[in-house]
Amino acid sequence: MADNDYDPAGSTQMFRAFVDESPARQAPGSVSTYGSSSKNGSRTGVIALIAVIALVVLGAVVWLAVK
Repeated sequence: MADNDYDPAGSTQMFRAFVDESPARQAPGSVSTYGSSSKNGSRTGVIALIAVIALVVLGAVVWLAVK
């Protein structure tokens, strides 16, 4: 059964319009479901800190295994 009313170009145009919209301002204290560019620096710092801690723990485990 073919659906003759389906317009893929219309769906694509609607999707692009949705994606291209500038994000609406949020009320203070609200949670955003999408990543925020202002938080990318702190996220990178947290990831780096976790990586350093993991390396220290791994080094301690190897040192204790060799000892």
